[in-house]
Amino acid sequence: MGLRERIRNLFRLLLLLAVLITVALISAITTIRFAIQGRQENMPNFRGISLEQAQRMASTIGVGLKVEDKLFDAKYPAGTIVSQEPPPGTRVKVGQHIHVLVSLGPPQVVVPNTVGTSLRAARITAVQRGLAVGDVAAIHWPGSEPDQVLAQDPPPSTTDVRSPAVNLLVSLGDPVVAYLCPSFVGKPLPEARRAIENAGFKVGEVVSIPDPAATKDTILSQSPLAGSKIGQDAVFTFQVASGSAIPATPPTTQGSPSDASQHPVK
Repeated sequence: MGLRERIRNLFRLLLLLAVLITVALISAITTIRFAIQGRQENMPNFRGISLEQAQRMASTIGVGLKVEDKLFDAKYPAGTIVSQEPPPGTRVKVGQHIHVLVSLGPPQVVVPNTVGTSLRAARITAVQRGLAVGDVAAIHWPGSEPDQVLAQDPPPSTTDVRSPAVNLLVSLGDPVVAYLCPSFVGKPLPEARRAIENAGFKVGEVVSIPDPAATKDTILSQSPLAGSKIGQDAVFTFQVASGSAIPATPPTTQGSPSDASQHPVK
């Protein structure tokens, strides 16, 4: 067999292999597509049926049922489905979860007044009325005690409620006043003390340290640090210069101790 014939046979084999691979890929893609389509179901309508019945229907088509919330509804009896997502008729995959809202029936409660009470007392009152505390937001509010209820939704005495949860706005207490701390480094201590006390703050510990290069009572460092935020109860402490670290040489006097003893001061 010549070289040309061998090359021709090899080319035929490669061409046949390529055709077989292409056919296999097309077959695999077609099989996967049919498999995916076979795993999809039309979403039934769960609205108005009981939760138990809806769970059985969902199980028969291979999907799960997840209750997102329960709410009062005058149209649907207690325990029945109010709404669903995805909506009826939607093609869904097997194993997917369907989210539903369940009715608590017509509202039969009067929303209590929890404003002015503590958060704990509001929770107890809500449970006693067949309600629950929903979202709780907190803010600083002038003239209020921490944990005090400032507002609620729905308002007190409401009877036409949609959700069994009462949302509350709770106080964190009076707003915290913060000031930007000034720098007193390099200033005389008496001047800084006057400015601090006139502003309503206090001066605490003052430590003197030797510093020959600084004038006596000049502030070398401070706490709180300059630029930091301070409250009305801030207490300032300082390190100040005590003057020269080397004691001054006493002035010399004429004469000797013996002379002084011989000439006492009269």
